[in-house]
Amino acid sequence: MSTQRSVLVTGGAAGIGLAIATGFAAQGHRVLLADISESVHAAAERLNTPSAPVHGRVTDVGDEAQLLALARRVQALFGGCDILVNCAGVSAKRNGQPIPPVEVRTADWQRVLGINLTAPFVLSRELIPGMRERRFGRIVNITSRAGRTFVAPAGIDYAASKAGLIGLTRHLAGTYAGDGITVNCVAPGRVETALSSLSSPEIIAAAAKAIPMGRLGTTEEIAACVLFLASEQASYVTGVCLDANGGVFMG
Repeated sequence: MSTQRSVLVTGGAAGIGLAIATGFAAQGHRVLLADISESVHAAAERLNTPSAPVHGRVTDVGDEAQLLALARRVQALFGGCDILVNCAGVSAKRNGQPIPPVEVRTADWQRVLGINLTAPFVLSRELIPGMRERRFGRIVNITSRAGRTFVAPAGIDYAASKAGLIGLTRHLAGTYAGDGITVNCVAPGRVETALSSLSSPEIIAAAAKAIPMGRLGTTEEIAACVLFLASEQASYVTGVCLDANGGVFMG
C-alpha cells in the first residue's frame, strides 16, 4: 500500500460489506464500519490493528439525521473520507418471494428506496466536498444485476432503487471527474449472503442453475472488484458499472 486512506463502508457488519471492509483493513487502510446491527462493533474489533484502526458505528442509513452524524463521525475520526462504499441494502420480501408490484405498499417502497438510493446520495453529498479539497476520492456503490436487467426474484422496489443507483453513479462520475474523484458501481449477481438467503430454496437453486459458472458468487469475489475500483490502479476508471455475476448477464 502506497498511501493509507480513510474508508467508510455502510452495511459493514456482515456479508459483502464485511468482506469489503476486511479487504481494506488488510491493505492497511483506516476504516469506519456502519451498520444497523450492533454486531458492527464486534466486526470492527476483529479487524482493528494499531497501525490501521477500524471503528464501528451503529447507523440506520434510512434515517437522514443518522447519516449526517455518520459523515461527521468519519471526518472526526480520520479528518475526512477518501473512499466511500455504499453497501447497505434492503429488499422487501414476503415468505421469501418478491411482492407483486400491485401489492407493494408505498411505505415499503419508500423504505427500500430510502436505504438503497437516498442514503448513498446523502453520504456522497456530504463527503464529496472534502474529496474535492484533497483532490482525491473514490465512491463505489453496490448495485445489483436487478438494476441492470429484469430479474424475476427481485421486487420492483429493489430493482428501481438499484437502477437509480447506477444513474446516480454516472451523474456523480461525470460531474466530479475533473476533481480527482472516481465514482463507480459493482453489480453483483446472486451471492451467498444473508440478504440473498431470504429467497426460497427453490429460487436459489434455480438461480445457480442459470449461472454459466454453475455456482453463486462469494462475498470475497465482490470485495475484490470494489478494492480494484478504489485503488490507485483504477484512477482512469469512472462511471463504470462492473458486472460480477458468473456470466448470467453480459450487458
